[in-house]
Amino acid sequence: MLVRPLRYLKAVADHGSFTRAAAALHVSQPALSQQIRELEERMGVQLLDRSGRTVRPTDVGEAYLRHVRRALDELEVGGRAIRDVQDLSSGALRLGFTPSFAIYLLGPLIRRYRDRFPGIVLTITEMAQEEMELALGTDALDLGLAFSDVLAEDVEWLPLHTERLSLIVGQRHPAANGNREMDAAALAAEPLALLGPSFATRAMVDRYLRRNGVHPRVAVEANSIAAIVEIVRLAGLATILPETVAQEQKGLCVVRLTPVIDSRRVALLQRRSGYHSAASRAFVAVAQDYATVIQQSV
Repeated sequence: MLVRPLRYLKAVADHGSFTRAAAALHVSQPALSQQIRELEERMGVQLLDRSGRTVRPTDVGEAYLRHVRRALDELEVGGRAIRDVQDLSSGALRLGFTPSFAIYLLGPLIRRYRDRFPGIVLTITEMAQEEMELALGTDALDLGLAFSDVLAEDVEWLPLHTERLSLIVGQRHPAANGNREMDAAALAAEPLALLGPSFATRAMVDRYLRRNGVHPRVAVEANSIAAIVEIVRLAGLATILPETVAQEQKGLCVVRLTPVIDSRRVALLQRRSGYHSAASRAFVAVAQDYATVIQQSV
């Protein structure tokens, strides 16, 4: 069976009109109607109810369309596989990332990837991890940059590096001198600029402070890591963020906290058993190489 009449049938059902479906498909209405009539004759059933102002699938048509939609979705995936250029001179990659990585991890990864594969078009979307897992499961994303605590059964994670949180200060901060260590008692007296309560990083910081009996002096709360970094760099406050932030941003120093904060695993997420394009596989390789660099510098 040809795919064209199936696409026509889906378009009419989606638009509720032969006229609008024909316009969307850039075909003539008579040609579209003829294809669907021939399909109905071949199937031996009426698939569309044409009696009202809006064209609707019949009960049989609705049941058939459920399979048609799945089949067309699979054909689209197959088309993407055919168009996938193995030499990576062209292609596309859809990447989701959680806000924590915007300032210290996303930029270096994209820079390294673009240096090697400048022909790949990147679509990058910031989102919560729950949204990311849903988007991966429905093939709306190719990869996600998040943490390894995956909840969705149809999403798997590929380990990158272990992220360690520490106190970060500007170079003119008193704690930037000496042994660059600070215990919980000293931390309690330190004015802090922290991410807002909605961030997973802030939740880890709050748990650490409670566990060590620290009542923090929160001078600034912000919903942007970039804003926090500038405040720390210029206003003399301290923050608690991944150590790699200080490694990627100029004018910052890491001060190790004692006791240390629990680490967490950074991971790439992808759809389990889904199609993984050449562009996607190449990004995984670049990310894993960079993760090795991060681990060696910690």
